[in-house]
Amino acid sequence: MTAAAGLAVENLSVEFRTRSGIVKALDRVSFAVAPGETVALVGESGSGKSVTAYAIMRLLDDAGRITGGRALLGDVDLLAATPAELRRLRGRRIAMVFQNPRSALNPIRSVGHQIADVLVEHEKLSRRAAAAKAVELLRAVGITDPARRASAYPFEMSGGMCQRVMIAIALAARPAVLIADEPTTGLDVTTQAVIMDLIGELSSSIGMATVFITHDLALAAERARRIVVMHAGHVVESAPVAALFAAPRHPYTAELVAATPASVSVLDDLASIPGSLPDLRRADLPACRYLDRCRRTQPECARNVSMVAPGAIHAFACRNPLP
Repeated sequence: MTAAAGLAVENLSVEFRTRSGIVKALDRVSFAVAPGETVALVGESGSGKSVTAYAIMRLLDDAGRITGGRALLGDVDLLAATPAELRRLRGRRIAMVFQNPRSALNPIRSVGHQIADVLVEHEKLSRRAAAAKAVELLRAVGITDPARRASAYPFEMSGGMCQRVMIAIALAARPAVLIADEPTTGLDVTTQAVIMDLIGELSSSIGMATVFITHDLALAAERARRIVVMHAGHVVESAPVAALFAAPRHPYTAELVAATPASVSVLDDLASIPGSLPDLRRADLPACRYLDRCRRTQPECARNVSMVAPGAIHAFACRNPLP
């Protein structure tokens, strides 16, 4: 993994201080996204997908602490950047679509002004030109009557419309890297396709690297080139879409694929993943955090598990992988 990638995350580790102990949320998470490539992060709720995004953007709350690793945006390590450097980078070179747009948008500022703020700051447009461009961006993300809606406040818009505004803000300065955390949440199927097409077009036209966080494996398969599977703060498998679905090597990945509605023709055949995520506050967390849920466990799994061929096209962290 090199700095030549659009984004290269190397051994990212994060913990949270809580009243009941330290939560080891991420442990040596690594993946890379090349310019023009879309990589999907998938896994259950609590697997660490959103924490990874917030850590890369340096937006963890006060309880969170990055304990190791790098996040290379070109030759800049985001985890070592100063606040002034981050201000220049966020929005211009790296942007994020947040999962909960209502909490991300400023409730006392019109949505048009919020989009224009990005254009004034990073594109150096005049306020008048930025306002006109904001209307164009609202139209691009499928908001009807964008000139009127630009004057609206977030509380006057539906959740789906706020999500589209959030996407317009993220794409306003045509960033080199986009992190999209469940970007189609709250959108109808038609609008989902419009938004994902827009992100895909930008990725192709300007070489934007995209990290697409989703629970929807079918959507990930349709929109991403590669999939990175996360479980309990670990990356357990990384592969091109076709290879991952045709022959998953990690047992957790296989369970995820089997639990996807698109994988079965009858709903009764839909599988469920046994057990639950481990308590990440445990002092005795095993090397493989899937250990207690896995049907292929071996004694050594508790002591030592590392990524097999981490630089290979298809990599996995399992001592007893599927054939």
